[in-house]
Amino acid sequence: MSENCNHDCGSCSQNCSSRTAESMIEKPHEGSHIKKVIAIVSGKGGVGKSLVTGLTAVTAQRSGAKTAILDADVTGPSIPKMFGVREQLSGSEQGMFPQETQTGIKIVSTNLVLENPEDPVIVRGPIIAGLVGQFWKDVIWGDVDYMFIDMPPGTGDVPLTVFQTIPVDGIIVVTSPQELVGMIVGKALRMAETMNVPCLGLIENLSYVTCPDCGRKIEIFGESRVDEAAREYGVPVLAKLPIVPDLAKLCDAGAVESFEGDWLADITSKL
Repeated sequence: MSENCNHDCGSCSQNCSSRTAESMIEKPHEGSHIKKVIAIVSGKGGVGKSLVTGLTAVTAQRSGAKTAILDADVTGPSIPKMFGVREQLSGSEQGMFPQETQTGIKIVSTNLVLENPEDPVIVRGPIIAGLVGQFWKDVIWGDVDYMFIDMPPGTGDVPLTVFQTIPVDGIIVVTSPQELVGMIVGKALRMAETMNVPCLGLIENLSYVTCPDCGRKIEIFGESRVDEAAREYGVPVLAKLPIVPDLAKLCDAGAVESFEGDWLADITSKL
């Protein structure tokens, strides 16, 4: 897909991977100018996908890029809390406006449309998928260099809707060091391949903890298998993130933007 793509397949003569006989790709709001869309995915829950989304967005923002997060994990949204964003979304006749974090990252999430963020979202899959579509086409995102989509785990309604209707430029697969990593990566990659979306690489979370006394890396969840999986599927390993207790405290306090660490320092060059 060209960087100049306007996502209107009906008026385009190019034969790219995003084009199908009956393309379902939807254009974003006319007030949105989004250069790249990256989905953060995993084949299972509990591997730190939202954390990786947050850290990647913060790192890209620090590099000077204009960054946004579309929180597509509708029933388990954690992005607003991580960034300390509590105000509800506002709007006008033209559309909705995203909230912004302290450093200017634009965020849209179901937690920002609920009167009480603690209320559960109890709706069926197709309605959830439709809400994610609204976040894409009805929100006035403005100028964005990188939009990161925090996807729900698995291969259900929401991931399918995102891949079918949003022009995703690539996915990052989040894993953890465990025996199931090959199967987890495989599920995510096969779905993306089916939808003609390339994989940019793997990020292993919970990879190790650094001893505060000697600096030795201790693999408390066992030997990493991410390199083996990367070789099997022919994709790069983008990063291995350590267990950092202070980072968890920052997320709980809504201060993830103040994290210190160079684990993703060159991530934008790989997107």
